[in-house]
Amino acid sequence: MLDKQNKIQNEEKAVLVGLVHKEQTETQMNEYLAELAFLAETAGAVTVKTFMQKLPKPDSKTFVGKGKLEEIKEYVQAKGVSLVIFDDELTGSQIGNITDAINVKTIDRSDLILDIFASRAKTAQAKVQVELAQYQYILPRLKGMWKHLERQGGGIGSRGPGETEIETDRRIVKDKIALLRKRLGEIDKQAVTQRKERGEYIRIALVGYTNVGKSTLMNVLSKADVFSENKLFATLDTTTRKVVYEQSPFLLSDTVGFIRKLPHNLVESFKSTLDEVREADCLLHVVDISHHGYEDQMGVVNKTLQEIGAFDKPMLVVFNKMDLYEQHTFDKWLDPQVKKEMLADLEERWQQLTNNSAIFVSATERLNLDTLRNTILNKVKELYEFRYPYLTKFY
Repeated sequence: MLDKQNKIQNEEKAVLVGLVHKEQTETQMNEYLAELAFLAETAGAVTVKTFMQKLPKPDSKTFVGKGKLEEIKEYVQAKGVSLVIFDDELTGSQIGNITDAINVKTIDRSDLILDIFASRAKTAQAKVQVELAQYQYILPRLKGMWKHLERQGGGIGSRGPGETEIETDRRIVKDKIALLRKRLGEIDKQAVTQRKERGEYIRIALVGYTNVGKSTLMNVLSKADVFSENKLFATLDTTTRKVVYEQSPFLLSDTVGFIRKLPHNLVESFKSTLDEVREADCLLHVVDISHHGYEDQMGVVNKTLQEIGAFDKPMLVVFNKMDLYEQHTFDKWLDPQVKKEMLADLEERWQQLTNNSAIFVSATERLNLDTLRNTILNKVKELYEFRYPYLTKFY
């Protein structure tokens, strides 16, 4: 109990701010803020309050109205809050104006995601990719962020590039971006060489929204030791393993998870990592069916796949966490036959929507994994037969 209390005391207290306008309904905003709270928790902050305001469009100077800003100021000063996080992207001048008004460190959703990526980056490639995205995010905001950066003093939103360089000279930042791009280009060449050295194996990539269980599924399908936890962006680096089912070898890759409102600079910087997705022969789109907004999450993933040119690939939709779905959906007194019929209706619906390419599993409970393995095996054999109709050694 004392350890838990100490942990809470050491965490940054944060308030979240969202805006309901013509492009974001109140229902959507509530869901976005819930996800923002999870992002904040992943970064090491505890959310103590959320603020929401309805406006036709964001205020050009302070994003929210003056009255709402004053309300936020009074709360953070009374409760000792050290961090204010806005769900939408702020301009440099907005960050500067808000920080001046409330005298508390202010960041937006993009800055928070970049901070999480900075803390999770382990390999040289991921570190360079994140640092490049951070500098690209900062460059257009330098003028407005001057005071913001002076007041950060460490913590969430300040990991990554050193403050002493950022606020002094736009040219220095541009030079740093050029240097990082060159370094990333060198790393990308090595990655391309590594992919070529993998031979002509069929490649399958796990894709999906963040925290849907991709890494857990990767572990059970390949018997690999891939890091996974119940936090957003548990892993940034692509992990690839050779897997053999019934003498049919293929390469299985776990990739970084997607999320709504993903910073554009981050997508650009991680293009080389996403090459694993673009170059895959087949995608396993993993979905957390227990999440109430799983269909919206599927839409975000599909949109991102379209943006990187990978949506037209053969795809199996793997609905994961069926154990949690049943816990959330079915009353324990529900007649077993009714439950069976409801599950059958769910499966029939998605088989129709995915052209019979949907599978329902639970990676943690090992539910229906044999069916998934057999489906993957059949797909691998089909792809080998199409690619090498004159060979039989792979299938």
